[in-house]
Amino acid sequence: MKCISCGTDNNLKDRTANYGKCSNCGHAFVFEPTSMGITKLTDPMFAKVISDISVNNTLFFTPKQMFYILDNRFRNKAFNSGSFGCSYIFGMVFFTIFFSSFGGTLGGLTANLIYQIIIITTLMKNAKSPKLNAASRKVSAKSLIFVGAFILIIGIYSSAVILNSFPAFVIAVLLGIFSIYKGALLQNKTTIAQEYLISESDYQDWLNRWQRVNGNIHKLLPAPQSLNNQTILINPDVTAYSFDRLIVCESADIAQFLIANNFHFENNSAILSITGYPESIFQTTMDMLRRNPELKVYALHNCTPKSLGLINRLRTSPNWFQNSNITIIDIGITPRQVIGAKKNIFIETSPQSASEASQLPSEICNNLSPDELQWLQAGNFVNLESFRPQQLIQIIQHGIANTLNLESDSGLLIASSSDTYIYSTQSFG
Repeated sequence: MKCISCGTDNNLKDRTANYGKCSNCGHAFVFEPTSMGITKLTDPMFAKVISDISVNNTLFFTPKQMFYILDNRFRNKAFNSGSFGCSYIFGMVFFTIFFSSFGGTLGGLTANLIYQIIIITTLMKNAKSPKLNAASRKVSAKSLIFVGAFILIIGIYSSAVILNSFPAFVIAVLLGIFSIYKGALLQNKTTIAQEYLISESDYQDWLNRWQRVNGNIHKLLPAPQSLNNQTILINPDVTAYSFDRLIVCESADIAQFLIANNFHFENNSAILSITGYPESIFQTTMDMLRRNPELKVYALHNCTPKSLGLINRLRTSPNWFQNSNITIIDIGITPRQVIGAKKNIFIETSPQSASEASQLPSEICNNLSPDELQWLQAGNFVNLESFRPQQLIQIIQHGIANTLNLESDSGLLIASSSDTYIYSTQSFG
């Protein structure tokens, strides 16, 4: 394992002899992969995650965002499809020849059939596995199609030309078609809920150990702090100004993330959370915004039953835009966007989410399709922090850009109509 301080490669003997420190510079290693079980983590891997998520130390990020990207790094290693074709063919030839030497032609054919069934069953399991990411599941589905085509070509030729056996021909055709059919069916199943490969407690322990050895991670955001006890004086000239847009985030964590990365300055958008973060300037900001008759409000939230109530709260709460003709745009993330997504989205599931979905009020249910309700009632949900920081910022920018002209944008659906105009974007990303 390479030392992140000097780059010296230390093998296990070096690390042991130096009590877990670099043999060259004496810098302590945080992780020892040989004693970590299945989820083996190294110092260079952890450092690479920090560099990637912060885009070379240029973007702030939340602890939860880092948790998702680290979990995904383990997920990418969970299924290696690069050499599947060669290993599949080698295994088939080996088992056929090996068992033919003991049981003759019948023994070889039986072993081959059992081998094909095991391979198909394994690939089907991988294509539906919550432990794999969408890309790995898709590769497994494509491998099913490959296996099916191979069985059809080789099986039909062998049964008709070499063996001259009609039963073998029928078995090859049925097994090959079944494999191709299942592969094609599973290839498009992108909305499968996923499970974590690492626990949040392990992650927090790794994070604490890393910072004890290497110091605080500069771009890692702390928990949002209340500033109610602080007095902030705002220049009167500033209060006369108003933003053209307001982004209301469901969580203070996402609001802090956007503010820390200067999203408000670069996109002329005020940023607040539905909980009132940042508290010290919340009321002043709202007073400024209410003076702008052309203001557009963008709602940004997780895709959970509870989160879908954000729009209704903005429309009906006296603290927000009750009795106002303001335009509110739901940029996501909504079940409609997840179901129709072409990109990989980390979908989770929980009994609590299913229970909340079954108790959704009518004003929210009326704006959801049967497919969306079914998806929510299955317990599915998506967390905004599962998106990489750079990706999330780009998605929000893209959502705003696509709504600059509401009347001509065919990518918008009118969710409801009242004194407040409410729109919902078709895609998230």
